[in-house]
Amino acid sequence: MDIRLFHSLESVNIYFKSLSTNDAKEIHNYASDEEVSRFIGWSLMNDLNETSEYIETMVKREVEGTHLYASIVRKLTQEIIGTAMIFNFDKEANQAEIGYVFHRDHWGKGYGTECVALMSDFAFETLHLHKLHASVVDANRGSARILEKNGYVLEGELKDHYYIEEKYYNALHYGKIQTKID
Repeated sequence: MDIRLFHSLESVNIYFKSLSTNDAKEIHNYASDEEVSRFIGWSLMNDLNETSEYIETMVKREVEGTHLYASIVRKLTQEIIGTAMIFNFDKEANQAEIGYVFHRDHWGKGYGTECVALMSDFAFETLHLHKLHASVVDANRGSARILEKNGYVLEGELKDHYYIEEKYYNALHYGKIQTKID
């Protein structure tokens, strides 16, 4: 798997680039935001050093071939506004999971929809995966809408699957199967 291809994806308003500890401050801006980290499965980053260490962990996972990560850059301002990821590769079933996180200032502006489109096209056309899936906390309606706009179908709901801030939330499981056009 050539991770450089993933890092070179671009669309109308955003492009991907490789993660770097040089960008730790920009990534920390959203990784340390309680509202952002609430539903994404990352622990809240308490300081810049912790964020840098997590970036190093993500880069190591990429090198090991278990994950793909990219910083999401807004073309207009050249600022890093989020992180995109493809992970949990199942080589036998030929599928993987996707995830994404954005700085709160960039929610609701279409960047998430563009990001998921880029990842989906890459996974199906370049990696030749059969299926992609994503799990979303049911209270995170914005994330669910991003998936739905990209043709992901709600496949199931796991009751009380997440326990966040002393409250249970359901997990919404979305999937998209490659439709080959011959």
